[in-house]
Amino acid sequence: MLVQASTKHLAEVRDFVATHAFDFGFGKNDVDDIRLAVDEAYTNIIKHAYQYDDSRYVEIVLRLNSDKFIISLLDNGQTFDPSDYTEPDVEQQIKEKKRGGVGVYLIRKLMDNVEYRKQGPRNEIRMIKKR
Repeated sequence: MLVQASTKHLAEVRDFVATHAFDFGFGKNDVDDIRLAVDEAYTNIIKHAYQYDDSRYVEIVLRLNSDKFIISLLDNGQTFDPSDYTEPDVEQQIKEKKRGGVGVYLIRKLMDNVEYRKQGPRNEIRMIKKR
């Protein structure tokens, strides 16, 4: 699926992935986790890789094997370096009522494995959920 990098397509992206996750045999709770992780990853690309440039695109690729549902989001924007990432103090952010800053944390908590790769000019976030 190739989709314009705009928050107006969030529901379309979530629904696309959720439909395939249900078809793969995941229950509602796992599908909700997958949906939220994809929402966060797609939003991070829009905000950070593309700085809200909605003339750009994100490719979403789904792969399935016997026990893994693999979701890749690919973009040509600024690269995220996970080695520069510091996990937020979520409790402190809640106390201070701060919004944002927990997307990467959530993705890692919701999925079984998360990888960030640079493939030529393209960035990939690969998220894996085991059945």
